[in-house]
Amino acid sequence: MNWKRTLLAIVGLMPMTLLQSAEVGQQFSACALTRLSNNEQAIEMSKFAGKVLYLDFWASWCPPCAKSFPFLNEMHQQYHNEGLQVIGINLDEVAADAEKFLTRYPAEFTIASDLSKQCAENLGVAAMPTSYLIDRKGVIRHIHLGFRSGETQELREKVQQLLAEPAL
Repeated sequence: MNWKRTLLAIVGLMPMTLLQSAEVGQQFSACALTRLSNNEQAIEMSKFAGKVLYLDFWASWCPPCAKSFPFLNEMHQQYHNEGLQVIGINLDEVAADAEKFLTRYPAEFTIASDLSKQCAENLGVAAMPTSYLIDRKGVIRHIHLGFRSGETQELREKVQQLLAEPAL
């Protein structure tokens, strides 16, 4: 490998190494999210206390994100009444891009915006999509990078396991 490639590889990895990443077993710190359609309206994370959270960070330019939305809709439909709260957290710079995406791939679950990117930075989101499963006590129990349809059964089983745990 020549010196230019080596330098590019090191520089390319620097932002990843500077990010603090959330870890399984760590307590989730609620972050400031707003409604995508109304950035003035905050989403109160406290109203989800005692629920199992499935936080999914996505962007309009992400093909795997588009593939994940039918699965997320299905999870919401199937498990919402049992205590699952699916929240899709958009990271687009332009809200219109996200809204266009949602016209094509409608969401039946809560859609939020992380305008400041503080939530994504706190968790160390490094890929699109990235999902965090958080138990009823607010502990991160699973982190999943990307989306492949062959992994949906494993994700479903993890959600079922968390839902089966006693509520607070």
